[in-house]
Amino acid sequence: MPRSARLLAAGLLPLLTCGALAPAAVAQGPRPTAPGTTGPAAKAPAPRPPGPATPDPAFEAARAAFEARPEAERRAVQDALVWAGNYTSVVTGTFGRRTYEAIGAWQTMSGTAATGILDEPARTALLAAGEAARRASRFTVAPDAATGVVIGVPERLLSKRSRLSGGTRWQSPDGRITLDTKASPPGESDLDALFAQNSAATPDRKVTYSLKRPDFTVVTGETTAGKFYIRHAAGPAGIRGFTLAYDKASAREMDRLVIAIANSFVPFPGEAPPAAPAAGPSARPTAGPTTVPAAGPAAATGLVVGPRRIVAVLPGSCATPRIGGEPARVLRRDEAAGLALLDGATPAGSPPVLAPAPAAAGEAVIALAAGPDGPTVTTGEVAAAGLLAPLQPGAAGAPVLDRSGRLLGLVARLPAQPRLVAGVLPPLTHPLVGLAAIRALLGPDAPKASGADGPPLTAGALAGRFAGSVVAVRCGG
Repeated sequence: MPRSARLLAAGLLPLLTCGALAPAAVAQGPRPTAPGTTGPAAKAPAPRPPGPATPDPAFEAARAAFEARPEAERRAVQDALVWAGNYTSVVTGTFGRRTYEAIGAWQTMSGTAATGILDEPARTALLAAGEAARRASRFTVAPDAATGVVIGVPERLLSKRSRLSGGTRWQSPDGRITLDTKASPPGESDLDALFAQNSAATPDRKVTYSLKRPDFTVVTGETTAGKFYIRHAAGPAGIRGFTLAYDKASAREMDRLVIAIANSFVPFPGEAPPAAPAAGPSARPTAGPTTVPAAGPAAATGLVVGPRRIVAVLPGSCATPRIGGEPARVLRRDEAAGLALLDGATPAGSPPVLAPAPAAAGEAVIALAAGPDGPTVTTGEVAAAGLLAPLQPGAAGAPVLDRSGRLLGLVARLPAQPRLVAGVLPPLTHPLVGLAAIRALLGPDAPKASGADGPPLTAGALAGRFAGSVVAVRCGG
C-alpha cells in the first residue's frame, strides 16, 4: 500500500487518516474518535466556515524546533508520545497541531510549561518513558508467518497464541481481548464485500467509523460489551488484514494500544511501489508520500455535471481554483450557499441524477470525496442538521448519494483543523447544500431528477459508478 494511503488508513489520519495512520485498530492524520465513541460526536455543532488563518507564533516556533531534528528522531518522539498516551495519530515525523498539543500535554504531565518545544533533557525523558511503556506491554513487532503481515503485539496482554485458518490469533488469558490476522489469496475474497459485511450495523453492534479506499478499508465500532477495530488491505498478493476486539473494561489501556498496533501494521512488507502515473490532468499519485502540487492544498471536491462544468463548495477567498493542475474559471457563484460553477478539466464520467426529495433522517447514505490517491467513499446517515459521517479534509463539496445512487446534496464547508480521536475522525454532523441551491446555480444544466428507487447498491459499487464524477479542487496560483 502506498505510504500516503497507509497513513490515511491507519485511522491515524495522517489513524490510522490518516497525515493519517491508516487504520489503527481499525490512521497526523483521522483527531478521530476512539473506536466506540458515540453520542457527543453526533451532537457536535455544525462546523463554521473557516476564516483567514492567523499565524500562531508559539506553534511556528515549536514547528521549527521539531523539524530541525532528523526524521528518525521526529518519529521517535511521536512514537513515545503514543506510548505516553498523549498522541492519538499516525507516526509520520511530520509536525502538525496534534503533535504540538501532544508535546504540550506531556510537558504539563511532567510539571513543566507547555511550550510545545522539547529541550534535550525533556526529549530524553520522553523517549525513556515511551520505551518503558512499550517494554512493560512487551510490544513486539514481527512478521506473522501465517499471513506475511508485519504487526505489533502487546504480548503481556495477549500471551495466548494459536493458528487460525489463514491467520493467527493472539488472545488474553481470560479471552476478553483478541487480535486476529487473516490473509486470503487473490480471487478468494472481495474487499467491497468485506467492507459491506464489517460495516453492517445491528441492534447490538454500532459502527462508529468506516472508511473505504480502493486498496484498504477500516471499520471501528462497539457492541454492548466491547469495542472492535477491523482493517483490510488489498494488493497483488490478495487481501490481508487484522481484527482487534476488546471488552470495555480494558478500553483505557487498549484504546492507546490500538494506535500502536495500527502504526505497526504493514500488510505487504517489501512491496515495490507502483510506477508513477502518466502525466496529465487526470493523473493521480498512487505511491510514496502525498505531494501537494504547486497549486496549493486541496480545498474541496468538485462534482462534474457536464463537459468542463464542475460545481464545488468554495470559500470566497478561493479566487484562483485549479483542477487537475490547470486553472479553472469561475462562471458564477452563489455566495449564500457557498457554491461555485467552474469551467475546468473534467474526466469522463456521468453525474448522478437528482433525488426527487430530501432523504429521511436515519437513511443510510455515502459521501464520495476526491482524495490524493483517488476517490474516497465514506458511509454515513442523514441527520436532522445534515450528514452524520467521519469526513476527511477536502470533502467539502462531496456529493452525498442515497443507496440508489441519487444525489441528495453536497457537503458544506468543513473545519480547517478536524480533530482526531484515537487516530480516526469521529462521526460529526455536517450541513449540506441542498438540491434547491444546486438547481438554482445550474439552471437548465442541472442533472435530471429520478423518482424511481433502484436496487440498493454497496458503497463500493456506488464509488465505482461515480468515481469519474468527482475531482479535487485546489486554490492557488
